[in-house]
Amino acid sequence: MTARNTTGRRERLRQATVRQIHAAARKLLVTQGSSAVTINALARELGMSGPALYRYYASRDELVEAVTAGFYRELTTFLDETRTAWAAAPANRRILAMCRALRGWSTAHPAEFGWMFANPQPAHEPPPGSESPRYQAGQAFERVFLEEVVKIWESRGFPVPDLGDLPPSLRDQVRDYSAKIGGLLPPEPLYVFLRAWIKLYGLLCMEIMKQLDFIYRDPEPVFEECLGELCDMFALEYEPPADPRESPQA
Repeated sequence: MTARNTTGRRERLRQATVRQIHAAARKLLVTQGSSAVTINALARELGMSGPALYRYYASRDELVEAVTAGFYRELTTFLDETRTAWAAAPANRRILAMCRALRGWSTAHPAEFGWMFANPQPAHEPPPGSESPRYQAGQAFERVFLEEVVKIWESRGFPVPDLGDLPPSLRDQVRDYSAKIGGLLPPEPLYVFLRAWIKLYGLLCMEIMKQLDFIYRDPEPVFEECLGELCDMFALEYEPPADPRESPQA
């Protein structure tokens, strides 16, 4: 066996073990909660020794970052598949389908959602070198909805405020963020996008963290009401959930 083949086999074995570690960490997270995900608990779950596991991750923080990055990639892939399925549909239907897909994944994976969003890495402060897997995966997730809004802005536009009417601090922060994303959206439409995201994300967090349970047994109508408000912000027509038997291209 050549040295190249040996190296390739070792890497395949390593990647297989990494996948097993991630699967075990997810199982502990879902069944026992975040505090149960420790190096020693994972070692027991996998039939390994603690020192052996440290060959893959130097600390629990490094493990959590890698597993969280995997959750971001999974969600991003799911949303990308949704917008691809609705690629030929009007913009309003595609955006609505993506928002509903986001809620569907999040409500089905509340533990994973908590790891991703309850204690997010500050987006305005990339880690040294910005090579962090979690940071990179989070940036890819952010672009999914942003790119769709860019298409709407460039093709038809939507109502935007006069930046001069905003408080100076808010105006400066939006301008800074527009520069950070390479000017994909000018400050005015970016401000609308950020308002829409805060509204959508805030409601979703409250639902997943069970902050609405004291009054709403079924929060879906509240979510749909929010989607109607988002459509108004982007000058899109709101449509209620379609019959699941309908084609996404309809």
